[in-house]
Amino acid sequence: MTRIEQEKRTVEAMVKIYCRHHEGNNILCEKCQKLLEYAHQRLDRCKFGNDKSSCRQCTVHCYRPDMREHMRAVMRYAGPRMMLYHPIMAIRHLWSER
Repeated sequence: MTRIEQEKRTVEAMVKIYCRHHEGNNILCEKCQKLLEYAHQRLDRCKFGNDKSSCRQCTVHCYRPDMREHMRAVMRYAGPRMMLYHPIMAIRHLWSER
């Protein structure tokens, strides 16, 4: 699995956790679905490709300001909960930031 594919899976898991717990939806709401699609687009077009660092450490901020704020809210909420729902994915993500 490539780095981009891993990032896509991690983002998807985080958006699902956020939408399910924070907004009370069993399936992604329209706003979260658009955020997920946007994040996948950004990852597909990342100029660093599979050599990319985590988005938090990236020197190029490719998200529009509105999407960036929504993604920050998702990450703040879902990030700490990843260890409960997807521990292996969370550990891989933390390890890749090093």
